[in-house]
Amino acid sequence: MKLPQPIAEAVQPLFDALPLEEAMPVLCPKSGATSAQIALLKEILSDREIATRPALQSALWLYIDELDRSHTISQDIDDATGSYWHGIMHRREGDFPNAHYWFRKVGIHPAMADLAGYDAHAFIDEAGESYPTDPISLIELQRAEWANLFAWCAHHT
Repeated sequence: MKLPQPIAEAVQPLFDALPLEEAMPVLCPKSGATSAQIALLKEILSDREIATRPALQSALWLYIDELDRSHTISQDIDDATGSYWHGIMHRREGDFPNAHYWFRKVGIHPAMADLAGYDAHAFIDEAGESYPTDPISLIELQRAEWANLFAWCAHHT
């Protein structure tokens, strides 16, 4: 994932502690982060490169499966990017109809262009149909979706 250097440096400790290929290991987590992950993320959130960017903050809470904390932030971001994070959060909590609602508000987001064949609504439907089996193909798509949107936000918000 290509990030601007100041943001990459700010989030690197989290990515070292929880690499992307280990993050978000299920579609709908039943529990959140460990206390160590929360403490690390709170430290990262105080970095000035992250502290002023709610979209990145919402994303980072999702990364460690803290859905409620992500939701608190994303619901106050009144644009397509906020709706995108909000929709992901509702999909991850298993509220598939609400996820569809938020993705209808997103429309076509520029971050979606980097995901070949990506269809947010089809992803929601597949997640709902496969829940709680967590097929690896959907977990990998979830991680790719997160990484693309996070990188887009790092460059554009």
